[in-house]
Amino acid sequence: MDSQVMVALALSLVGGFSTSLGALFVILSQAPNLKMLGLLQGFAAGLMLSISFLDLAHNAMNSIGFLKGNLWFFAGVIFFAVVANFIPEPTLPHSSEVKGKKRSGDEGGKDVMKKHRRQVFFSGIITAIGISLHNFPEGMAVFLGSMKGLRVGLNLALAIALHNIPEGVAVALPVYFATQSKWQAFKLATLSGFAEPLGVVIVAYLFPSNLSPEILEGLLGSVGGVMAFLTLHEMLPLAFDYAGQKQAVKAVFFGMAFMSASLYFLELSLPKELNL
Repeated sequence: MDSQVMVALALSLVGGFSTSLGALFVILSQAPNLKMLGLLQGFAAGLMLSISFLDLAHNAMNSIGFLKGNLWFFAGVIFFAVVANFIPEPTLPHSSEVKGKKRSGDEGGKDVMKKHRRQVFFSGIITAIGISLHNFPEGMAVFLGSMKGLRVGLNLALAIALHNIPEGVAVALPVYFATQSKWQAFKLATLSGFAEPLGVVIVAYLFPSNLSPEILEGLLGSVGGVMAFLTLHEMLPLAFDYAGQKQAVKAVFFGMAFMSASLYFLELSLPKELNL
């Protein structure tokens, strides 16, 4: 049993650390301008919405029923809506205001840019949390797949690694923009991938035989609600402000299509009983 856990842990690290590869794409390229940041924020929002509605919430409703799945989903929405009221947030400035202030070179411009960077950094933290929550059940699936054989576990780990790369970009991009630190961006993106091997450890040692599938699916449905609220509340305003509404909406749907295609190929590599 211990050797199987070690194999599953190693395979989950392949998928988890692919977020680091996404971060490398960000920190090794030239720093994006505001419009590019907005487009990539829209793309990341599309990834998050696709995960929330087409993966987590969808699977919860299929597994535990339409009513229970919706109740869990909206419990997550309400929970974080309440929590968000206690989180102090800087006011989001418009990109035109930032540009005007930067050209004037006055102290007000510096203050606005400071708030602007804090807001972007907060968005990066939110993305990292949401992606970590999504990576956690993926680690569980890698463990269960590995129990069926190395080929199944390896195929699953590689498929997860493929769609974790844009998740690393989604985390590293706003952090790098806000802090101008390549190390901070790389570190946070890498840490978000650690949730995957953590899922292996928890399933293997804390819930080896009596993990309730209904409770697990309900909790994942709630995670979908939390991620949907975070995306609509934090990421879309940034995308609209920096890239413009029309361009940001296109980026959102492109991100949704990309993640849906990724999840489709992931599902093809899974046995039916291990679908995420």
